[in-house]
Amino acid sequence: MMVSLRACGLWACLLIGVTAIAAPASAADEETIKAFAAWQGRGQIFETGPTRSTFVGSFSGMVFVETEKGPLDAGFMVCPAILDVNLTDGTQEGKGRCTITGKDGARVYAELTCKGVHMLGCNGDFKITGGTDRFEGITGGGPVTIRSGMHDVAVGAGNIVQESAGGIILWPKLTYKLSDKAPAAQ
Repeated sequence: MMVSLRACGLWACLLIGVTAIAAPASAADEETIKAFAAWQGRGQIFETGPTRSTFVGSFSGMVFVETEKGPLDAGFMVCPAILDVNLTDGTQEGKGRCTITGKDGARVYAELTCKGVHMLGCNGDFKITGGTDRFEGITGGGPVTIRSGMHDVAVGAGNIVQESAGGIILWPKLTYKLSDKAPAAQ
């Protein structure tokens, strides 16, 4: 899949070599990209009912956009999140807000919601809510899949459980549209 320079610019400045194979899209064009991030997360788990627990924490990692030349480093993501877990059947529902920062400091803001199985992952929706600098007025979103692989749990004072985890977040079809009002990428 060939990705335009503006499409990859959603996440940050691209490597110089990509500019030779990609043509810039106008601000009025809608673009669809495929992206992923390897993440690390940490937070606390609280008992919030007889059969419920709630994780409060954050996850962060490098974001990569897939191109014909392979994945390209596109920025850094941080997402504070809350995850509600049903201890009886293991189902979970999560929500969070994410900030993706490009190397030039321009930011994309988004909301994340998902449902799934605790300790495995969840599927849901990623909605772009705004941005700064060249991403001012950006809109869009798409499906998101979050998978977790490694977990480290430690019980602290007062039965507060500290959890560290890692995994991958996938955006198979992230669609967005840049605003005509946003400054052009440098």
